[in-house]
Amino acid sequence: MHSSSGCASGRGLGGRRGGWRRRRRGCSLFETYQANIKPSTSARFCFRSNFLSLDSASTNLDAMFTTRRAVLRQPRALPLAARSPAQRLLYSTTPPPPPPPKKSRIKSAITVANRTFWLSLLVGGASFYYVTKKDRSPGPQLPHEPEKKNIVVLGSGWGATAFLNALDTTEYNVTVVSPRNYFLFTPLLPSVAVGTLSTRSILQPTRYVTRHKTRNVKVIEAEAQVVDPINKTVSFIDNSDIQGAVSSTTIPYDYLVYAVGAETQTFGIPGVQEHACFMKELNDAEKFQRRFLDCLESAAFPGQSEGEIDRLLHMVVVGGGPTGVELSGELHDFLEQDLKSWYPELAGRIKITLVEALPSVLPMFSKRLIDYTMSTFKESKIDIMTQTMVKEIKPGSVTVAMPDKTISEIPCGMVVWAAGNRNRKITQDLMAKLPTDQTNKRGIAIDEHLQMKGTDGTIFAIGDCTASQFAPTAQVASQQGAYLARAFAQRVKRDELHAKLVEVEVSKDMALQEDARKKLEEEGEAAKRALAKFKIRPFTYSHQGTLAYIGSDKAIADLPLLNGSLASGGVLTYYFWRSAYLSTLFSLRNRTLVAQDWVRTKIFGRDVSREW
Repeated sequence: MHSSSGCASGRGLGGRRGGWRRRRRGCSLFETYQANIKPSTSARFCFRSNFLSLDSASTNLDAMFTTRRAVLRQPRALPLAARSPAQRLLYSTTPPPPPPPKKSRIKSAITVANRTFWLSLLVGGASFYYVTKKDRSPGPQLPHEPEKKNIVVLGSGWGATAFLNALDTTEYNVTVVSPRNYFLFTPLLPSVAVGTLSTRSILQPTRYVTRHKTRNVKVIEAEAQVVDPINKTVSFIDNSDIQGAVSSTTIPYDYLVYAVGAETQTFGIPGVQEHACFMKELNDAEKFQRRFLDCLESAAFPGQSEGEIDRLLHMVVVGGGPTGVELSGELHDFLEQDLKSWYPELAGRIKITLVEALPSVLPMFSKRLIDYTMSTFKESKIDIMTQTMVKEIKPGSVTVAMPDKTISEIPCGMVVWAAGNRNRKITQDLMAKLPTDQTNKRGIAIDEHLQMKGTDGTIFAIGDCTASQFAPTAQVASQQGAYLARAFAQRVKRDELHAKLVEVEVSKDMALQEDARKKLEEEGEAAKRALAKFKIRPFTYSHQGTLAYIGSDKAIADLPLLNGSLASGGVLTYYFWRSAYLSTLFSLRNRTLVAQDWVRTKIFGRDVSREW
């Protein structure tokens, strides 16, 4: 069957909406139709005569119409700039850019670490600025009020400073009396003696603590002379170089916190007070540094004999406790790290000897750590003389009794005395006023609440001036001070309950109505029960461990662990020792200064110039 229709009208293939508007469109349609018609179908297209002949039209007509509609719906060829982004992407002849290469895990980790570092640096810097600004800008304080009870604190050491740090001064008028207006971090005193740390780095002014309290705390730089437990007064004098018109006075107290510490025990040995250096106060460390460098310069003086040079360069440390051991270790570091560079002709002849009366050094540590310390000192060429008693100290020698009871004289340039404590004169006088209750010659006898025995609960003694079952250490004193501050806060609550009970009793006697009287009686009974249940817990000591530096970047630590202890020694313990002391310092200022000094010493070394 043969059929034909006009292609010009467009009705045969394009419908009413128009067909092929131009003949050249037919060529593209022809190619499209030819691609979509099955190969078995025969078709004849006539473009010049503008008609189409189909065989098997019933089979392929629908496919032709569908293909034509799809072609007509395609967008016309527009310039690339006029097309939409999707069209440009679809019709662009330029190949798409390759995807960015994936970062390796190492590079990603470096990027995260870099961002974390800068973020931490920013946050840390802001926090550091905030804390330092807050510490340097104390706010206004409440004045002393006559109706408040007066607390007088004698001393500014470990116990007194811990007490002031933890005390809530809202309900008390507090006055501090001490011959020094600062707190001294004594465990790092040997580091100051050899120049590892500067003196100001381990000092904390007392007013840096008191100016941040709620109520004003008076700080008086004076030395207490007399404590009167009967009249509850303290007398003190100004013993500084510059004095005003008034240099002595007496003040009353309701509560006295006695924390005057102790002084170095000389055991009555001749020459100790006159010829030995101590290691207890800041001026002791400064004196040691001057005399040690003086020995070096005197040994370098022309014309000295070999024997005199050896004598001047021999340093004797008496006392095998933490202070003596740490000073010996610091001296060894000074010798190895600095003196060999600046005194090469003398450094090899410097000798350090540690003298201890007991069978071993560091008796508070385990035997394993004692042996480790002695082996380290042997490697460092530090001589240890145990079971050796000092009999006399002369300007150029030390007389000792050896373990076999023989007497020997040791030539030396200087002697450092770091052996034991004894009571101060004011403590001895106070104990003499209470002869019945104060019979312990080691110090003030106290009860479980740190109250001085023989008083009416108005004198509290803490720190090295006491005689208790605990060792006279900074750790014990600081815990006692913090406990006493909490006890004073509990006393305020107890006094409030007592005052309420008295008020109820007075109101009950004045009440006229029976109902009001019964109500007051119930309140009084409740106050009595609360007062009876109210108890201040006794002081309990929590041992946090013992640390000591032994030189050569090594330290030892005896730490409590569960029901036993952990003994550690070496380089890693040395870094733990440093971090522990940094965290123990009372302020961010001290932590920053000490860390700076450690870095300074590591980079530039210790100063070998001698101050007069």
